[in-house]
Amino acid sequence: MGRVRAAGTAVTGRARLDRRTKDLVRRLRPGEIAVIDHPDLDRVAAEALVAAGAAAVVNAAPSITGRYPNGGPIRVVRAGIPLVDEAGEAVFTEIREGDEVRVDGGEVWVGDRRVATGRRREAAEVEAAMEAAKANIGAELERFAANTLEYIRTEAHGTFEPVRLPPLRTEIRGRHALVVVRGHDYRDDLRALRAYIREFRPVLIGVDGGADALLDAGLRPDLFVGDFDSLSERGWRCGAQLIHHVHRDGRAPGREHLVARGVAYDEIVMDGTSEDVAMILAYEAGASLIVAVGTHATMVEFLDKGRRGMSSTFLTRLRLGPVLVDAKGVSRLYEGRVRRRDVYALIAAALVAMLVVTIVSEPLHVFLDGVRLTLEELWYALTGRS
Repeated sequence: MGRVRAAGTAVTGRARLDRRTKDLVRRLRPGEIAVIDHPDLDRVAAEALVAAGAAAVVNAAPSITGRYPNGGPIRVVRAGIPLVDEAGEAVFTEIREGDEVRVDGGEVWVGDRRVATGRRREAAEVEAAMEAAKANIGAELERFAANTLEYIRTEAHGTFEPVRLPPLRTEIRGRHALVVVRGHDYRDDLRALRAYIREFRPVLIGVDGGADALLDAGLRPDLFVGDFDSLSERGWRCGAQLIHHVHRDGRAPGREHLVARGVAYDEIVMDGTSEDVAMILAYEAGASLIVAVGTHATMVEFLDKGRRGMSSTFLTRLRLGPVLVDAKGVSRLYEGRVRRRDVYALIAAALVAMLVVTIVSEPLHVFLDGVRLTLEELWYALTGRS
């Protein structure tokens, strides 16, 4: 665990550096200082930094550029974590992994050397930047829609072509499938679905970081779909079937991780995002219902992921139709639902309670004594004994 000392506005801790925030948070320990390079810090990454217990976050890039109102920076500063923005490339050239770093206001120090100066973000300033970014959302929406429509115009035919599925170890036909992506509110959604999962026992499909989301919730995944660039050690060892997403043009990001591991895996060839691939795989394999957890459905969520459009997701949802439902809808419908076995258990408990009360009651004892005496008199009359 990293040491952290605070004196006034200064925070000291060991540095952890990575240009990929999702890789950094896996090794970040409470009290350590996260050094990142993440323009427009997204909400999911920010929540992971907060959950990991970062003592401070130093970003080489601007955490909010004003392009759109991203929700990451406000979550960091509201958690009381110092956020130093636009610290520049020096934080990656002058700081080494494990160095003890002091963050004092907007200054970053290693020992007695000031290695970088950035912009210390405060909550009021971040909120004002988010409000200003809302004024730019119209232009961003126009670009986003144009990219989406252009992809649909050129690529829509491929979305509805038959998909060749790899051999699946888990039977999906006729069952529900739960597709988990580590997106907005995925933890809350998984907690809300516990009763549903216990009753219906859906096929559990983790997409990229969603694999660890399932494991964190105490659930054993059946399949992992994605590029496997962020799968944890326990994910590799949990026994789920690994299905690597390969694009139609031959691109196969993440294949090197599978090859380096020497693990058995299958491939599915499709364009679109890995979460789209997971949903279509479940659909083509015959799932009767697909429940989506943490998947991306809004423009801000897609911009958080660095995507210029949501065409593949739009077409995927069009293809799946009513088979696809959102986890929040399922959890709300499921709230308060009384299961048949719960009713039987309640009735059985009531009968047991009534039986116990009856057994210990005085009227029953009198009745049983009467029955005993009557039977004795009948016995004596029949046998002639007195």
